[in-house]
Amino acid sequence: MDFNDSPQDAAFRKEVQTWLAANAAEYKRDASEGAQRAAKARSEEEQLQRARTWQKKKAAAGYAAVTWAKEYGGLGGTPIQAVIYGQEEAKYNVPRGFFEIGLGMCIPTLISWATKEQLQRYVKPALYGEDVWCQLFSEPSAGSDLAGLRTRAERSADGKSWTINGQKVWTSGAQFSDYGILVTRSDPNVPKHKGLTYFFLDMRSPGVEVRPIRQMSGEAGFNEVFFKDVVIPDEQRLGDVGQGWKVALTTLMNERLAIGQGEGVDVGDLVELARMVEWEAGPAIQDASVRERLADWYVQTQGLKYTKYRTLTALSKGETPGPGSAIGKIVSGPKMQDIGAFGMELQGQGGIVRASGANAFQSQWVWGAGYRIAGGTDEILRNIVAEQVLGLPQDIRVDKNVPFNELPQGK
Repeated sequence: MDFNDSPQDAAFRKEVQTWLAANAAEYKRDASEGAQRAAKARSEEEQLQRARTWQKKKAAAGYAAVTWAKEYGGLGGTPIQAVIYGQEEAKYNVPRGFFEIGLGMCIPTLISWATKEQLQRYVKPALYGEDVWCQLFSEPSAGSDLAGLRTRAERSADGKSWTINGQKVWTSGAQFSDYGILVTRSDPNVPKHKGLTYFFLDMRSPGVEVRPIRQMSGEAGFNEVFFKDVVIPDEQRLGDVGQGWKVALTTLMNERLAIGQGEGVDVGDLVELARMVEWEAGPAIQDASVRERLADWYVQTQGLKYTKYRTLTALSKGETPGPGSAIGKIVSGPKMQDIGAFGMELQGQGGIVRASGANAFQSQWVWGAGYRIAGGTDEILRNIVAEQVLGLPQDIRVDKNVPFNELPQGK
């Protein structure tokens, strides 16, 4: 296979490199502990403002959404060009973590289902970093089984609005989001997949309450969101009544492509650590058991790389990557946790010291558990690969054709 850029893509890469060199110089990577501590010391509001500034600059150049049509503020480019831009931007420590959900999942769903007037109102502010969006899907009783959600949507007598009551959980970024996409149960008298309706809403609506969830990492990026008699105009419904599952699939496909393979310390960082750590017999890298584990993770890393190349090949041919893209997350999730844990082990007692967030191996270990849930648990993704890639028989689903209100409910 030829993994080199085509002449057109090589020209685009050069264009991106030139633009980043001129506009992202302040974000050049600096691995010094002082720079890491300074970044960690910024408040969430300060980080958000820095991200807004960078997002606005990127959007004005067309790079905030490379594949989007120019009418929506995009570049009208190819998926491969989007990958190229992402590869080049990754060489800089630009502010991240605020707009990925909105631009990777929420707005693409609106582009597929919203009206032209709604797109004119909501797309550009999201693209330029003026509005932040979140995804209101998971619930305490319906995480991986999204279709089992219980948040209720009841339509008004005149049909002009809906009243929402219920709870969502694990909502990333809800604490600073302006808008959200929301899946609800509008009809409990039909099977669970058929009784859902999909909306978007203003997160400042009366009756919306956001409660942060403190994680074991010390951060609070996830939230519980409660809805008490929240009124949403019917104009903010996406898709027909009862068509919420079909709309949600649009979001989920974009989510799995957006999440992909996790970033963080990898086998190369672990090799460097093993070279520096001194054991009684010498550097840890000389120990056979250490080298064996490093070799296993190296093989996994190469497998992930070539699996990603398959996705890039599909994109280069104008194809949409299929369910096989789930393989990357199935492998990278446990790998992230294992590498983080082994890095802490090599550090000995120093591995339990966080040092203001500078211990990258510990940070990766505590975050790894959440990554293995986000975008579909290991078990859900294995089912997707088994059924949709390998063609194995589907799991028996005894509740498939049973009305939702007749399903056994836990107390």
